Amino acid sequence: MAIVVPIAGKTAETLWYPAASLVMLTGLPGAGKSTLLRRLYGLDGAEVAPVVAGTVVVIDSAQSRAHWAGRLRWAPARARTGVVFVTHLWRIRGALRGGRPVVAHNRGCGPIVLRVMACLARRNGAGLHLLMLDAHPEAALVGQYARGRVVAPATFQRHSRRWTSLVAEVRAGRTAPAASAHLLERATADRLDGICFGEAPAA
Repeated sequence: MAIVVPIAGKTAETLWYPAASLVMLTGLPGAGKSTLLRRLYGLDGAEVAPVVAGTVVVIDSAQSRAHWAGRLRWAPARARTGVVFVTHLWRIRGALRGGRPVVAHNRGCGPIVLRVMACLARRNGAGLHLLMLDAHPEAALVGQYARGRVVAPATFQRHSRRWTSLVAEVRAGRTAPAASAHLLERATADRLDGICFGEAPAA
């Protein structure tokens, strides 16, 4: 499970996970997941491939989307989405097989996606841990407009239903198929100082 360690003399906190971990940062589209990764790992949003930050591999689905940008214009939108998702999974698999801990962004929070991620982690000797960035749907919509990429209403409603269900499960103590789940409110996420792996220092 994740261990929360306060930073001495600061209001910030650091999350610690086991060395062999896939930390999946998930939440509604527009919740601020990519923004959080950029702040913690110094990303600029222009990356087209995973970023190695120390011992950690940071994989944002936006990297796969940027990799394929303009190269699949001939394909239907659903096919393009599928190619981006498979590329994202392939990159996560490659990083886990390399023996590194992974922090990966993924907006999908449906049960099938979670089982796929858990299976991917388990087959590569890691555990799946959910880091859930919780934002009200209205705030997430504001975030979508701010980034200039708005999800179709029907798609957003589907994500919202799945997210509400997942949050309820986690608050009830049911985290399977993940080994742990940590729910972050937006204000708490702003105080997050880092995501680390290995043995946590004594608080």
